[in-house]
Amino acid sequence: MGTRSAAKAHRQSLERRLRNRAIKSATKTAVKKANDAILSGDLDAARDVVQEAVVALDKAAQKGVLHDNNSARHKSRLLTKYNAAVAVRQVSGEEPTTEAKAPKKRASASKKTSKK
Repeated sequence: MGTRSAAKAHRQSLERRLRNRAIKSATKTAVKKANDAILSGDLDAARDVVQEAVVALDKAAQKGVLHDNNSARHKSRLLTKYNAAVAVRQVSGEEPTTEAKAPKKRASASKKTSKK
C-alpha cells in the first residue's frame, strides 16, 4: 500500500465484499427455494416463498449489491414461472387458488358499418 488512504480504502473494500457476498448468497438461496417450491407443485406454499424471494431481490437492489435491472429480470422470470404453474393448475381443473380471477372479456360490441 502506498498511502494511508489507499490502505483504508482497501480495508473498506474487503468489508464491503464480505457484506455483499452474504447478501448475494442469501438472495440466490431465496430464489432457488422459490424455484424448487414452484416445481414441487404446492403453489400455496410457493406463493409465500416467491414473495420472500422478491423481497430479497428488492433489498439487494436497494443496497446496490445487485443492479436494478438484474433484480427486475430475476423477479420477472420467477413470477412468470409461478403464474404459469398457477395457470396449469386452474386449467387442469384442480381447486382454484385464492388469487383474484381475471375479468371476463366482453362479447364484441356491435360492429359499426360504414356506408359508402
